[in-house]
Amino acid sequence: MEKNNSALFFTCSLVEFIGRETKNKRQDILNYLGKEEVSRIFKYADVFHCEPIEKVAEDFIERNSIVQGEFDNVAACKYTVPDYWDIGEVFERLIEDIYKEAEVIKGIFEIYQSWIADKILNFNSDLYYQSREYIAICYREGKII
Repeated sequence: MEKNNSALFFTCSLVEFIGRETKNKRQDILNYLGKEEVSRIFKYADVFHCEPIEKVAEDFIERNSIVQGEFDNVAACKYTVPDYWDIGEVFERLIEDIYKEAEVIKGIFEIYQSWIADKILNFNSDLYYQSREYIAICYREGKII
């Protein structure tokens, strides 16, 4: 897959932003959105990116009836909280490293629904700061190595 895919970066960052706004796990956000809506975000990311992310997120929250949850990894963080763009980039890179371009939507769902998503979203660990190569190897191995 193309490295530094801006549409994938925006899609992952929007998922992260919506998750933080609604206090939902990111895989739950994907379940609310569904494959059709995620595909739409990915396809039109360049258009959505022209609007403030707050407005885009609000539109998708309302349109998909995303309710408030109780998952708040930001409040649980004891250290400096990475911003949603940083975490979007971690997920973007992992998806790029594991999936082909034609599998990007499948990759989004599989990565966010895998064991590694919870590890990346634990901001009290340092996994999200690790190199993309290391994170991809861990994913392939099925464990933190």
